[in-house]
Amino acid sequence: MAADRRTSLTRRPLRMTLLMAALGLAGAVRAQSLQELYEAARVYDATYLAARAVADSAQYQLGQAEALNRPKVGLGASATRNEIDPPSKVSTDRFGNTVTTAGLSASYALFNRSNSVTIEQARKSVEVAQSDLDTAEQDLIIRIATAYFDVLAAKDALATSQANKAAIAEQLASAKRNFEVGTATITDTREAQARYDLATAQELAADNDLRVKGVTLDQLVGRVGVQPRPLAQPVALPPVTPSTVDAWVNTAEAGHPAIRKAQLGLDVARLEIDKAKAARLPTVDLNGSYGLQRQTGTGVSYTGNTTNASAAVALNMPLYSGGAITNRIRETVSLEEKSRNDLAFAQRSVEEGTKRAFFGVQSLLAQVKAYEAAEASSKLALEATQLGYKVGVRVNLDVLNAQTQLYTTQRDLAKARYDVLVNSLRLRQAAGQLRPEDVTAVNGLLAR
Repeated sequence: MAADRRTSLTRRPLRMTLLMAALGLAGAVRAQSLQELYEAARVYDATYLAARAVADSAQYQLGQAEALNRPKVGLGASATRNEIDPPSKVSTDRFGNTVTTAGLSASYALFNRSNSVTIEQARKSVEVAQSDLDTAEQDLIIRIATAYFDVLAAKDALATSQANKAAIAEQLASAKRNFEVGTATITDTREAQARYDLATAQELAADNDLRVKGVTLDQLVGRVGVQPRPLAQPVALPPVTPSTVDAWVNTAEAGHPAIRKAQLGLDVARLEIDKAKAARLPTVDLNGSYGLQRQTGTGVSYTGNTTNASAAVALNMPLYSGGAITNRIRETVSLEEKSRNDLAFAQRSVEEGTKRAFFGVQSLLAQVKAYEAAEASSKLALEATQLGYKVGVRVNLDVLNAQTQLYTTQRDLAKARYDVLVNSLRLRQAAGQLRPEDVTAVNGLLAR
């Protein structure tokens, strides 16, 4: 009895461990929303976190640049011991002294055009880093949405493959029974068997595709076994707003991160010209110091403390640099032209990308409507074919073809719906208007 009791006691922790593991597994397979996974990716995705770190570092670079227009103060101290050993003809005694000094020094740039331009460039760099961060966040939204709906599309493809296989299995069993009773030929059985084998291969491929797509989504959010929520039924896809391509293009030109970055690059290039020209201007600095010196020892003119203070205004005017300033100015002017062309390229690329994305979404919405009509027609066609097969006016192959057509249409319809949602987000990205609020809007279309 004692041994049994000890065994029971030792099993309790194991049972608790298994229970906790089961609860953890249940939590892991809980369906998760797009919003939840997006929030998880924002604190896990390395690419986004790297862009955020760069944006943070730009603030510190600005602080370094702003220090150029602030005074600089330093503290210095030293102690020196001098020993003198005179020739024996002069004196037989060694003598020396100790000098200790301590002081403050300060400097302040009263006029330095180059420093002012450097500070302004640093401010522009902060805005450039913010544009890069906006681009990285938009890219993260697209990657999460794509991976999310890829998993849902793979699930639907697997489900339709399994349903198609089950329907073909029933048709195969029916063909075998009809052959046994002599109402059908062996051809019907072999056709059904071939379709069944093909459906089995398609099911295996769909299952593997689902696993691969799941791994991609898991990697983005740093979790294992993520199960996305499906779309709420009936599916109601939102229309594209605004409904004209010109409105999207105008919006893109006003606020796209790529255009903002290119414009800031042009501004920085112009400031670089100002900085190059500033090398011809004088600089004026205010310098000051205050020090204390203490001297002790023998063989010195005095022993004790002395203080000294100084203040000076220094003017530095460049007269000749061997042509370095002139050539630097010419270089910056050429680089400004490059930045201007970069801005034009960014504007044209954004306009083209926005138009492509807009027409792509419009086409997908039309495809969804066509697939919905095709699904309804395929269902009616299958019912009619099955009825015709029962009364002998249709053959087994007709039923198999009708079944395959229905399930293929359902798979393509589901994929087209997901493509509409993802490409709607891509359209907003192309126009530079993609925000976290758009994730919330798409998340509202999912099942609760």
